[in-house]
Amino acid sequence: MPDIMTMAIIWLVALIVLVVIEIITQGLTTIWFAGGSLIALISTFCGANLFVQIALFLVTSIVLLIFTRPVAMLHFNKKVVPTNVETLPGEICVITEAIDNVGARGKAELNGMEWTARSASETVTIPEGARAKVLRVEGVKLIVEQI
Repeated sequence: MPDIMTMAIIWLVALIVLVVIEIITQGLTTIWFAGGSLIALISTFCGANLFVQIALFLVTSIVLLIFTRPVAMLHFNKKVVPTNVETLPGEICVITEAIDNVGARGKAELNGMEWTARSASETVTIPEGARAKVLRVEGVKLIVEQI
């Protein structure tokens, strides 16, 4: 069985490595296990045997992961900014070339940019000059319905 100093060094190295990985990734992936390593390190100095240290590491890591991760994710994901494409559904565009899904034709102008456009319904054609609502974006095509 390893002595106290050896186990303390192992837990300290684990703690440092996990914290460094967390700093590099900033993804809330290893911080929970760093907390488990810290508790295991403290238990080493309290005289806990290897089994107790490992058990404390696992229990602490799992408890931190289950109970604090959801709360932490709420605070860290507040600044998620939608991409340009994610803001397009619901916007109104002008059809610049008649939309005919069967003939694979159709263009629309939205926010000063021209897009390939298709009707949400395969059988509905939309004439040039009509206004349409963007339902979704599939690849580089706007899927629209006439309004």
